[in-house]
Amino acid sequence: MGMRVLLAASLALAIAPAAIARANDFYAGKTINIYIGTGEGSGALSAYPRAIAQVIGKYIPGNPALVVRYMPGAGGIKAANFIYGIAPQDGTAWGFITRGFVRAPLLGTPQAQFDPTKYQWIGTTSQETSVAAVWTAATRVRTLADAMNEDVVFGGTSLATDTGLFPTILNRLIGTRFKVIVGYKSSTDVDLAMERGEVQGKVWTWGSLKSGSTATWVGDGKVAMLTQFGLDRARDLPDLPLALDYAKSPEDRQVMELIFAPLALGYPSFMGPGVPAERIEIIRRAFDRTMRDPEFVDLMQQQNLVLDPASGETVHAIVARLYRMPPAVIERARGYIPPS
Repeated sequence: MGMRVLLAASLALAIAPAAIARANDFYAGKTINIYIGTGEGSGALSAYPRAIAQVIGKYIPGNPALVVRYMPGAGGIKAANFIYGIAPQDGTAWGFITRGFVRAPLLGTPQAQFDPTKYQWIGTTSQETSVAAVWTAATRVRTLADAMNEDVVFGGTSLATDTGLFPTILNRLIGTRFKVIVGYKSSTDVDLAMERGEVQGKVWTWGSLKSGSTATWVGDGKVAMLTQFGLDRARDLPDLPLALDYAKSPEDRQVMELIFAPLALGYPSFMGPGVPAERIEIIRRAFDRTMRDPEFVDLMQQQNLVLDPASGETVHAIVARLYRMPPAVIERARGYIPPS
C-alpha cells in the first residue's frame, strides 16, 4: 500500500471520553503558538501555517487563539530542539519545520537533540514529489537511460540541497552522467541559466515546476521530465518512472529511500513528545478538517499552493520507516549527504 494512502484516523490506543472532555475544556482561553523553523518570507513553509492559523481555531474545542512565531537557526534544528525539550508539553506549542531536519539525527548532526520518532505528528499540508527535467532544446536526453549514456549539465544551489544532491545520488547509485554545477543563489536563478543555455537540466519540486513562471514549460515541450523522486508516484504523474525503480540492489534502493523519503513528508507539523494523547487527537482531527475547509482551500488557490494533505498517522509511519533502516544503509547515506 502506498505511503500516500491515509492511515486510519483512530489512535492505536483508545482515549477515554473523560480525557477528551478535559482536553476540550483545556483549550478555552488558551493560545497555541505555531513555531516556524525559519525566518519570515520563507515561501510555502510560512504560507501554509499562516493559512492554517486563520482557519483551524473553529475546529478546536474552546476556540483558542493561534499565533505564528519564527525561530530560524541551523536549518530548522533550533526550532526542532525547542519543540522537543524546551517548549511546554501541553499542546500549546506546534512546530512547522522544513522536512529535511527529520534526517538530522540519522546523519549524526551534533546539534540535533531530538528523536523524530517521538514527536507527535499532526499532519502535512502537501506531500511533495520532485522531478528531474531537461531543457529540450539543449540536449537529446529524454530518459534516465539516455542520461546513462550522455552527459547532461544540471544546475543547482548547493550539493546539500535537492537540486545538487539528487542528481549526484543518481550518478553514484544508478550510473547517470549528470554534470552538476552548483552555486546559484536561488532555484529561480537556475531556471534563468537554463534559458540562457548555461545548464541543461534541473531538479524541481513538481508543485513549483507546474506553477508560476514555469507553469507552461511541460505543456509547451520546453522541458522533458526524466524521473520523479520520493517513495510513490505523484497522482498526476502516473507514467513518469520513479528513480527508486532504477536501484541496482535492495540496499541501494534503501539508501535512495532514506535520501528521498523526506519529500513524502512535504511540510510536516508536530508537537512535543510529552503532550497528552487526547490533545494530540483533538489537534490532529482539527487539522484534517481544516484541510477540507472551503475557506482554507480557497486560501491555497489564492496563493497558488499545492494541497495534497496527509494525516499525522501517515507522517508518523513515514518517519518510523526511515528510522527502521539498517545501520549499513544509514552509514552509506551519511557518506553521500554533505553538511548543509
